[in-house]
Amino acid sequence: MTTLSDFKGNVKPDWCPGCGNFAQLTTISAALAELGIDPKDTAVVSGIGCSSNLPEYIKAYGFHGIHGRLLPVATAIKWVNPKLTVIGYGGDGDGFNEGTQHFFHAARRNTDITYIVSDNQIFGLTTGQASPTSEIGMKTKTTPDGNLETPLDPMTFALTAGATFVARGFSGDVKHLQGLIKRGIQHKGFSFIDVFSPCVTFNKTNTYEFFRSRVYKLDESGHDPKNFTQAYEKAREWGDKIPIGVLYEIEASRYEERDPVLKTPLIDHPTMKITPEILKEFT
Repeated sequence: MTTLSDFKGNVKPDWCPGCGNFAQLTTISAALAELGIDPKDTAVVSGIGCSSNLPEYIKAYGFHGIHGRLLPVATAIKWVNPKLTVIGYGGDGDGFNEGTQHFFHAARRNTDITYIVSDNQIFGLTTGQASPTSEIGMKTKTTPDGNLETPLDPMTFALTAGATFVARGFSGDVKHLQGLIKRGIQHKGFSFIDVFSPCVTFNKTNTYEFFRSRVYKLDESGHDPKNFTQAYEKAREWGDKIPIGVLYEIEASRYEERDPVLKTPLIDHPTMKITPEILKEFT
């Protein structure tokens, strides 16, 4: 039986005390353990940013890539070895700035991976610049007079791209977030989970208090996650009330099911027998 401690990495997180990333590290590990998934059957892929250091802190196969490019790597890993549970993890700057094109195409292909974004609405690693999800008027190092750009809406973006599982969580509600991540991993297709993750150091606007006074749970409001129009309307909600939970979830065919080449994954291909001679090349 898999336990939470089985996923504890050898490197201790160096995030700021109070960072929402701690909750996500715990909930990802707990969801995997609850599902009985072994660390050796898990791959975590990240890009660049504070949150993207996560592969170092969790015991699983890990790949720390370059800015905005985690999804092509995660997709390739899943196509080569579909037996692995593949999780992509990064920040809003990584995913919604450099990574928007990869995000869009990964979603429309509906590859069976789970993409979790730690959305703190600012660039944290580079010490506080405006990100694609920063609100209009927000003052940062790059916007001293206030942000002029309309923030990108990750939820409508994911829905428009064709993601078959679209959800939003909050680091301040660990139990609820763990349930979302577990459900996203179980979903057969592209799962996108945007997580409100307050940056306690550089974002003094979108704080834990800001979200606690506004978020409400969709599963307690009679929302139908199979209704695309309703999901889109909920995705646009922002202000005094902000929904969290599963906005949208449907079953649909995946790219790897339609591609005749991928029907025989590379890991199962007869030419892919791993021999001691091959291993010597990597030692």
